[in-house]
Amino acid sequence: MSKSAPLANIRNIGIMAHIDAGKTTATERILYYTGVSHKMGEVHDGTAQMDYMIQEQERGITITTAATTCKWRGHRINILDTPGHVDFTIEVERALRVLDGAIAIFCGVGGVEPQSETVWRQAEKFHVPKIAFVNKLDRIGSDFFRVCEEIREKFGVRAVPIQLPVGSESDFVGVVDLISMKAIIWDDSSLGASFQETPVPDDLLQIALKYRTELLEAVAEEDDDLMAAYLEGEELDEEVVRKALRKGVLALNIVPVLAGAAFKNKGIQPLLDAVVDYLPGPRDIPPVKGANPRNNREETREAEITEPFTALAFKVLHDPFVGQLCFLRVYSGKVNLGESVLNVTRQKNERLSKILQMHANKRVELKMAQAGDIVAVVGLRVTSTGDTLCVKNHPLLLEGLTFPDPVIHIAIEPKTQADQEKLDGAMENLAREDPSFHVRQDQETGQTIISGMGELHLEIIADRMRRDFNVNANVGKPQVSYKESIGRAIEIEEEYVRQAGNRGMYAKARLLLEPLERGKGFGFESELSAGKLPREFQEALKNGVVESLSVGGLAGYPVMDLKVTLKDAAYHEVDSDEASFRAVANLAMAKGLREADPVLLEPFMSVEIVTPEDFLGDVIADINSRRGSVKGMSIRANARVVDTEAPLAEMFGYSTDLRSLTQGRATYTMHFSQYRVTPAQIREKILTRLRGY
Repeated sequence: MSKSAPLANIRNIGIMAHIDAGKTTATERILYYTGVSHKMGEVHDGTAQMDYMIQEQERGITITTAATTCKWRGHRINILDTPGHVDFTIEVERALRVLDGAIAIFCGVGGVEPQSETVWRQAEKFHVPKIAFVNKLDRIGSDFFRVCEEIREKFGVRAVPIQLPVGSESDFVGVVDLISMKAIIWDDSSLGASFQETPVPDDLLQIALKYRTELLEAVAEEDDDLMAAYLEGEELDEEVVRKALRKGVLALNIVPVLAGAAFKNKGIQPLLDAVVDYLPGPRDIPPVKGANPRNNREETREAEITEPFTALAFKVLHDPFVGQLCFLRVYSGKVNLGESVLNVTRQKNERLSKILQMHANKRVELKMAQAGDIVAVVGLRVTSTGDTLCVKNHPLLLEGLTFPDPVIHIAIEPKTQADQEKLDGAMENLAREDPSFHVRQDQETGQTIISGMGELHLEIIADRMRRDFNVNANVGKPQVSYKESIGRAIEIEEEYVRQAGNRGMYAKARLLLEPLERGKGFGFESELSAGKLPREFQEALKNGVVESLSVGGLAGYPVMDLKVTLKDAAYHEVDSDEASFRAVANLAMAKGLREADPVLLEPFMSVEIVTPEDFLGDVIADINSRRGSVKGMSIRANARVVDTEAPLAEMFGYSTDLRSLTQGRATYTMHFSQYRVTPAQIREKILTRLRGY
C-alpha cells in the first residue's frame, strides 16, 4: 500500500469493546467495504481474517491484537482490533497506549457491559478521543436510546447521537443522519455495499429534530462564533457542524454515537466517515514527551518526518516464519530498511532487517517507516514491549507500559528430557510476547510455575505451547496467587555483624513497618540524612527491603500494602558496605513480617451474571455459597443482571456450574477487583495444605 498519505490523512485507531459486542465482525466489514478483502469473514465460522490464530478460530473470540491497514476517502486508516475478554486486557492496554483514537462498540442489547467499562477507562488513561458505535440493533431487545443513556451515566461523558436507527430489531434497515437530516437505507442484495439516501421518514421526523437540536447545542459550545450563529437562529452549514464536532471530540468533550448492525452489513460506511471526520490524525494529538537520557531533561517530538526518529515498541510476537516480530508506533522522523537504531531503554543498538506492514498474519514488505506509521519490524534482538527506539544521536526515553500482576497460576512440567529445552524456549518467547504472563521456579518443589490473568489465559498459553512450540507437557490444576500483608505496625531493630576474610561486615538499622490500605502497594521512606547514613547505604538498605517482599512471614507468599520507614541506623567507617545493609534489611524484614500479625490476602473478582428471572434465586444462592456477595441488581432487556464479588478460589469451574444451574441460559463475565484478607478458617486450611498435613 502506498506510503504517500500525508500525516493529516492518517488515522491510527483501535476497536475496543466487551467480548461478543461485534468488534471483529465490524472490522471484517470495514476491510470488505474499503476493498482490502473481497469476501467477508465470519467469527462464528472461524473465517474472520483478523482472528487468524487457531485458538481464536476454535473459540470464536479475539485473543491477540491484530493490525491491519485500509483506505477510505483518501485517508489511510491503521486499525488495531483488540480482544474483549478480560483475561487479555493487557492487549487493549498496550494498543491504546500508541493509538490516536478509538471506536468503542456497544451491543444494542447488552449495552455498557463490564469489559466495556474496563477498556473505556484504559482509553481515558491515555486521553484517547472516542466515537461510539451501538451495534446489533437488528437483535431482539436492542435499544439504541437506552445504550446512549448508559454511556452517559456510567462514563460521565457527553454522548451525543449523530444518527438514529430507522426501524428496530428485525425491521432495522438504516439510520437517520442528524447532520444532513437524511435517511440512509442499505440494500441487502448488495451485502450492504450500496445504500440510498432518502428524506427522513415522517414517523421519525419529530424525534430526529429533537436530537438534532441536542447535537447543535453540544457543538455550539465548542465554538463562540458558532454559538452566536446558533442563538441567532441561523441555519448552520453541515461542514461547520462537522468541524465543531471534531473539535469537541479531540478535546474529549463529546462522544458522537452512531448506530448499526455489522453482521447485517448496516452502518459501516458512515462509521468510516466518522473516523475520517472526527478522530485525530498524528498531528492532532500533543507532541510525544520523553526524557533525554543524557541530561534527564524532558523533551518533545513533533509528529513530523523532519524530526529525529522516535518509536515505541508496543507488542512483540513470535512468528514461525520470520522469528520475532516487534510492532512499532513511529511518533516522529523516519527510518529506512537496514538502518541501525538505538534501544534507549536498554542502551543497545538494533538493526531493522525487515519493515513490514501487517494485515493480521499477512505481511507486505516496506522500504521505510515514518511518523504516523504502525509497522512490524524483524531483526530486533533485545527489544521488548514498552522499549523506546531512537536515532542514535538524538536519544529520547518515552514512558513505557505498566502491567498488572497475575492472579492465577499452574504448575507445568515437560514429559521428557527432550521437551525440557523446548519448554524453556517456548516460555521465554511467550513471556516476551505477553508481559502479563510470568514464569518462575518454585524453590521448594523445583516445579516450573506459570502465572496469568485467568483460567482462559493459562489455557491458551498451554495450548500454544503444545501447538505452536511442539512441547509435550503435563499441566496442573489452576491455583490462586495469594499475597501477604501485616496486621499491625511494628518497629524492628537488627544488627548485622560478620567476619568475612580479613575484614568485617557491619550494619545496624531500625525499621518501622506499617500496613497500608488494600491496593496501595509498597512505600519506603527514610528519616535519616546523608550525614547520619550515606546515601549509598540507604539505597542498599532499601534494595534489601524490596528483596524481602518476595517472601512473607506467614506462608512465603509475596508481600503487598506495606510501608517501611528507616528510623535509625549505624555504620562502621571500615567494615560497613552495601552488602551489609542489604543483609541487615533482610534480617529486620524477616523478623518484622513474622511478628506483625501477618495476614493472608486472596484475590476477589467482580462477577457480572446475566440470567433469566426464573433462575435468579438459584444463582444468588450459589454465589453466597462461594463466599460471594451481591452488590446490586438491574434489568437488561428480559434478563436480570447481578453484580457480585467473590473470591477467585471459589470460582474455578463456575462456567460449567452456571450452565447447569440455568439450563445453559445464563452468562457471566469476571475480572479482578482487589485483594482482601482471607477469613481465619480458610487461612488455616491453606496453611495446613502448604505444611503437608
